[in-house]
Amino acid sequence: MTDTKNWALQSQLVHEGQLRSPHGETAEALYLTSGYVYDSAEQAAARFAEEEEGYIYSRFGNPTVRIFETRMMALEGAEDARATATGMAAVTAALMCQLQAGDHIVAARALFGSCRYVVETLLPRFGVACTLVDGRDIAAWAAAITPQTKVLFLETPSNPLLEIVDMAAVSALAKQAGARLVVDNVFATPVLQRPGDFGADIIVYSATKHIDGQGRCLGGIVLGSADFVQNELAGFLRQTGPALSPFNAWVMVKALETLTLRVDRHCDNAEKLAAFLASHDKVSRLIYPGHESHPQYELAKSQMTRGGNLVAFDVTGGQAEAFSLANALQMTKISNNLGDAKTLITHPATTTHAKLTAAAQAELGLTPASLRISIGLEDADDLISDFQQALAQI
Repeated sequence: MTDTKNWALQSQLVHEGQLRSPHGETAEALYLTSGYVYDSAEQAAARFAEEEEGYIYSRFGNPTVRIFETRMMALEGAEDARATATGMAAVTAALMCQLQAGDHIVAARALFGSCRYVVETLLPRFGVACTLVDGRDIAAWAAAITPQTKVLFLETPSNPLLEIVDMAAVSALAKQAGARLVVDNVFATPVLQRPGDFGADIIVYSATKHIDGQGRCLGGIVLGSADFVQNELAGFLRQTGPALSPFNAWVMVKALETLTLRVDRHCDNAEKLAAFLASHDKVSRLIYPGHESHPQYELAKSQMTRGGNLVAFDVTGGQAEAFSLANALQMTKISNNLGDAKTLITHPATTTHAKLTAAAQAELGLTPASLRISIGLEDADDLISDFQQALAQI
């Protein structure tokens, strides 16, 4: 296999992990197989004893899936990785593989709704205590840590209101406590932010989002040290079975070839649309890490190379006005997905965060007037025109 470690990122995303069959194909091969055959019974025994490298069963590993994992390792700068069937499978596995009854997890309260469910509902069922904190408040992180704390968990920027968490500061606290920092980096993408550079021990992604980038396939991935992946995560995944399908892995591999190009265009469009919304008299609040009005603009700049493609804002009024705007949009579609080639808008209070109590939503700063946009690859002027005509109808 060609050594690509000194190649530029874009070159690695085209070539890293290539594993050609004897046919010498240019595109990565798609291995749609559940099982594998062995040259001998002795070889089968050696593979199951982990004395010989090779594939056993596609729930444990698959050549196409491994290409995806290897390419993501190069992108993130991680020692090892394991792919999963969905982003939530990645989050759940990353946490549960290292926690047991009597342990404690501290998490930022600004999390995707399903992530909050895992932290504050699922894990306590198995005897793991949890504490939610304002992720922006480093003193709150420090105060929440106990001798039983094993994991600190956050996402930055957060879903849905794009709070920024100082990863280096939280990582320092984790190391002092002998705990690990797990970062969900889905909003920033590994193109704009590499949590490992700021001390994160484990990084998780929903590959369904920007990595696929065109709304086709579900997938997830967990990245970290070789010791963590091989000795804690791999066994958990092997026994519980949230395996990524080889076909979905192949789609992700091909999508990675254009990830940097797509993310740059996403950011170009987001910057222009955010500037338009910031100046509109029917927008009462704009939240975008790449805009100077963001309260953590300087911290965002120190961690991210650009502001990303997620923009949140409040319309003047309430839920009725927010719904009216979403319904009036023509190019922009209503969907709770994100990271797609198409621009998508959702009302978090009634979709992605609908299971939170009104008090919990208010604690996050989420209002009935809040909307979240995932900005796509369309022409920026067309997107601005779409929002201009929709805002005029409120």
